[in-house]
Amino acid sequence: MKVQLLSASKIVITTFIFSAIIMFLMRKVAVHVNAMDNPRSEEGHRHIHEKATPKLGGVGIFLSFLFGYMLFGEQSIRMNSILIGSFIIILTSIVDDIKPIRATYKLLAQIVAACVIVFYGGIILDVITAFGYTFDFGILSYPITIFFIVACTNIINLIDGLDGLSGGICTIFYITIAIIGFFQGRFGSLVMVITLIMLGSTMGFLLHNFHPAKIFAGDGATFMGFIIAVISLLEFKGPALISFFVPVSILGIPILDTLFAIIRRLLKGQPPFQADKQHLHHQLLGMNFSQVVTVLIIYGINILFAVATLIFVLKDPKIGQALFIVIFILVTWFVFHTTIISDKNPEILKKIESKIIPKKKKETK
Repeated sequence: MKVQLLSASKIVITTFIFSAIIMFLMRKVAVHVNAMDNPRSEEGHRHIHEKATPKLGGVGIFLSFLFGYMLFGEQSIRMNSILIGSFIIILTSIVDDIKPIRATYKLLAQIVAACVIVFYGGIILDVITAFGYTFDFGILSYPITIFFIVACTNIINLIDGLDGLSGGICTIFYITIAIIGFFQGRFGSLVMVITLIMLGSTMGFLLHNFHPAKIFAGDGATFMGFIIAVISLLEFKGPALISFFVPVSILGIPILDTLFAIIRRLLKGQPPFQADKQHLHHQLLGMNFSQVVTVLIIYGINILFAVATLIFVLKDPKIGQALFIVIFILVTWFVFHTTIISDKNPEILKKIESKIIPKKKKETK
């Protein structure tokens, strides 16, 4: 166990240092190619920052991922499919960070990347067992897997609204998966190597991205979501339904936030993916929490999901279930006391708007 921990630490520390250093270069490259995130009042007033900030942080994470793979990875068809799919995702994000492209084109690129994973890498979700019944998806396993990959790819990008938010949530995910892998004797497997490489790479990015952020992930946040989908399918798909829901439960916050956003917009008669300013972090900002405190609160909630998952998988399923019930009650209370689904609380909505509309706009009034 000690040797394994030392080996794991070597992977994480090496990729962390590389990522932390390369982010300086990515900041300069972003300025040079004008891949800058300028604060603006359209798109639902979602922008919190008040000055132009370099993007391409996701590209830095990808380069660190490649560096880690060259040092610690082993070549295989599955790994080749992951590298090819990742390249498609990150290339699309670079183009979008420099000059925004249509969402349709990005979605098409994500579907192509997912198809590489499914048809070339042979990584699919085909059979699950639950409550004594076995469900074989058959030919439907291919579209179901592609949908899962595309969904995860976008979930992380959608929640990326505050400094350090997406990077911190992904870090919690990787740490949780690594702990489960260690206790289940999976060290050295492909999924563990990828998880540890991504842990170090994301932490190096987070060093520059935490408030006040010096660089954003940009559309490269989709790469983090893409790898999370791959990790989930590699190790936790299979016969047991609960095994598949292990990674899903760790991602409780981004999944719920996305679900609430879709419901909220449908109730208003809006397109489900139209931008607005009522995400979870906007709600907390409207409660007069600062950016840092808001991010830490979301970290804390996500850690609760992670701890419940760890207890369920490694310790006592009944205690884990009890914790999930407590979390569900807290989430339900939050839904009915905020505007995360409806606009029934106009006071909170006004506070959210006052927090998010750029100061320059206020000064012109």
